[in-house]
Formats: sequence, structure tokens, C-alpha cells
Amino acid sequence: MDQDPARPAGPPTETIRPDWAGIDELPTADLLALINAEDRTIPAAVAGQLTEIAAVVDAVAARLADGGRLIYAGAGTAGRLGVLDAAECPPTFGTEPGLVVGLIAGGPTAVAAAAEGAEDRPELAKADLAALGLTPADAVVGVSASGRTPYAVAAVRTARKAGALAVGLACNRGSALVAEADLGIEVVVGPEVLAGSTRLKAGTAQKLVLNMLSTAVMIRLGRTYGNLMVDMRATNAKLRERAQRIVAEATGADDATVRRALTATDGRAKDAILAVLADVDAPTAARLLAAHGGRLRDALREAPH
Repeated sequence: MDQDPARPAGPPTETIRPDWAGIDELPTADLLALINAEDRTIPAAVAGQLTEIAAVVDAVAARLADGGRLIYAGAGTAGRLGVLDAAECPPTFGTEPGLVVGLIAGGPTAVAAAAEGAEDRPELAKADLAALGLTPADAVVGVSASGRTPYAVAAVRTARKAGALAVGLACNRGSALVAEADLGIEVVVGPEVLAGSTRLKAGTAQKLVLNMLSTAVMIRLGRTYGNLMVDMRATNAKLRERAQRIVAEATGADDATVRRALTATDGRAKDAILAVLADVDAPTAARLLAAHGGRLRDALREAPH
């Protein structure tokens, strides 16, 4: 299709592209090629906001290091992505379930069943944050493709009034969401192949940013050792095998030594690595890690050798 000018219709994420009006008549391969070509523009849009994302990572990590929480708040696709990212932190990084929280307009049932009207009710965001017991130590990230969703905007506004860190993540520039925030990330992805369907490029961009945010924050907090998920929870056979590989990679120890260390530390890879590398027993490894805020590198430096 030739690239005709887009027809403005509100924010860029809602823009209708006349040159895409015939996509329903395209051969399937050509339709998929068009979607794929648009998807390839997303990483570049995210790259343009790396400085802003880095500022958010450092600010959020500082809050969590001081006992605060990371709270995502959004509606529809944006809310579901926040819930997903929050849900994946405990198994990936060994966090307590309440450390990273995902709020979605309409409550938990809105994850599986659309509750479109809930996004227009700012009082729901205030009530959801009040139910969490929002404190100045927390960080709230409002997520909205348009940047004008009342639920997300209200969440950020409420956070800022409470003294919490307020962050806005939008896919349009000059958004009301970012205007209300202490820090903002605006990943402009342009019109969607299916006009207004922000679960497409905008949703992918939000997913990429949330991946970066939570992963980088956890790395800053010492929840990894190099690129190894040493705080992961080995709750099934696949993950127990992964823990075995992680400890072996970090220590270079043989399989029997790794198994003994994991057994002694109740499957905790980080403790097992410290036990092997520092040649200490499991209780000593646990004490050293606790004394250094769970940071394995720091515990290794102080461990007896």
C-alpha cells in the first residue's frame, strides 16, 4: 500500500490511516507483513525514551530500597499489562507478592472480562490506592496508551498528592497523564493498523517498557547475579532444573556439589551459590545475604574465604 497521509482523529494512537482502509481485502501473507512492518517500528520508539526510562528505574529502585512498593495502575490493555508484570515478579525475582502490585480499573475481574466503563471513573483509582494503604514511600506508574484515561490520570494525581513517586507512561506526547506526574515516559508509536486498537503497537510498547522497568529495578536491587535469576522461586520441575543450571553456571561446581548446596538451602539458588563460592554452610550464607540486603556480590566480598 502507498503511504498516504494519516487522517487526524484525536491523539496519534486513534489516528485513522486511509491507506490501510483495504486491509481486510489483503492476502493473509500481505496483511501479516503489514502488521509486522509496523511492529518493527516499536523498539526504535522505545529507544527514544531510554533516558526517561532510566530516570524512572533509578527513582523507583530508590523507593523500593527504602521499603516502598511499585504500583501499576491502568485500564483495559494497559491495566492488564501492569497486572501481568506485577504477577511475574515473585517467580522471577523472589519478591513478596505485595512489593509490585498491578491495579486495573474495574478490579481483578476486569483482567479476563472487559470493564470498559470503569476507566472513566477516577474515584475508582483513588479507592484502589486507598485500599492498598498508599504511602509516600511508594511509586505509582499510571499506564495509558492515550495518556488521558481518567483512571490512570487520577492514580498518578493521587500518588503525587500523597507524596509518593508519580510516573506516567503514555503513547502520545503532551499527555494529561505525564503532566500530572513527577516523571514521564511517552513512547509515540503512531497509528495502529487497526485504527484505535491500542492493544497492538501501543500495547507492545507498554509491555517492552514495563519489562525494562521491572527488570532493571530488580537488577539495581541486587535481585540478580550478573544475568542470572538467582532469586527465582524453584516451584516446579522445570524451575528446579533451571536453579541447578544457575548455580552450576555461577560456581562452576559439579552436579553433585550443586545438588547438595540446593538441598541444604531449601532450593534457594542465591544462598547455594554463596555457600559454594564462600565455602560456608547454609545458615551462614543466609545470614551474610541478610546482612547485605540480599546482594550476592556484596555478601561474597565480605564472606570468609
